[in-house]
Amino acid sequence: MKRTGLLGALLFCGLVGTAFAQSGAGGDFTIINQTARNVAIGFYTNDGSGWSDNWLSEDLMPGDQADASFYADSGSCEQTFQVGWLGENGEEILDDPIDINICDASNVYLADNEIYYD
Repeated sequence: MKRTGLLGALLFCGLVGTAFAQSGAGGDFTIINQTARNVAIGFYTNDGSGWSDNWLSEDLMPGDQADASFYADSGSCEQTFQVGWLGENGEEILDDPIDINICDASNVYLADNEIYYD
């Protein structure tokens, strides 16, 4: 089942005095849960100024995907992502964070033991 619109657009504010490789761009990307049994309940970004609110408005079940939009008129394309998975007792288990250039991403894949993008 494809779920669209699960992620709200997140406006990233520019950081004054911080050097980044690229800034001022944005675009659409798709988050794809490629796991066999894991449910994503959290999706967070950090541009160096702290973690965002959860982008997910609904759980992302195995095999599902969600469309998202990134807007960075003056912010950084360089982001750190972290995924929260549903634990056995209903708690959120945070995956290891990864660095990503969100402006270059078309798809973000959530797989068992790895998160990657193209």
